Amino acid sequence: MDSSLLLPAAIIGAYLLGSIPFAVISSRIFGLADPRSYGSGNPGATNVLRSGNKLAALVTLIGDGAKGWLAVFLANHFMLSNTAVGLIALAVFFGHLYPVFLRFKGGKGVATAAGVLLALDPLLGLGTLALWLITALISRYSSLAALIAAAGAPMLAAMMWGGNFQMLAVGIIALALIAKHWLNLQRLLAGTEPKIGAKKKP
Repeated sequence: MDSSLLLPAAIIGAYLLGSIPFAVISSRIFGLADPRSYGSGNPGATNVLRSGNKLAALVTLIGDGAKGWLAVFLANHFMLSNTAVGLIALAVFFGHLYPVFLRFKGGKGVATAAGVLLALDPLLGLGTLALWLITALISRYSSLAALIAAAGAPMLAAMMWGGNFQMLAVGIIALALIAKHWLNLQRLLAGTEPKIGAKKKP
């Protein structure tokens, strides 16, 4: 393949990888309803957990995180430039948010973002996951944990790397995560947001 086509091909491949809907796949494997038909309607691990099947939710979580990690890991493995790795990170993440396989209506991207961050830098990923976990354990709100982790990730990246394109990519991912959780933020302020494991009323 022409070397000038490698990066566009890698970006398209990362987007398609991100588009794989593990929430829908795991629900079908475990004989559950389509996660888009109940709860928040979000094809993600937290909503699958509302079905009561923890294993299906775990499979979704691992799958969504693994696709983000794999895309960036391969980009680093083939020693692509800092900018190229950042673009591939964005492609796999936005593939999850706007998947071609689900008519561009995807999940909120928390697990995929975590996988991306772990592949970009394990310390950044673990630091961000720690923010999520501490907030989730204290508040029992997955959405609040996601918002806190999203706000903290670019700050951690800036402290670790300074200013580069990968730090910018982390900032874009963080803004997208916050935007995806805007309705959750409104429900948190109104006191109507369901806690982790709670079955949301239609």
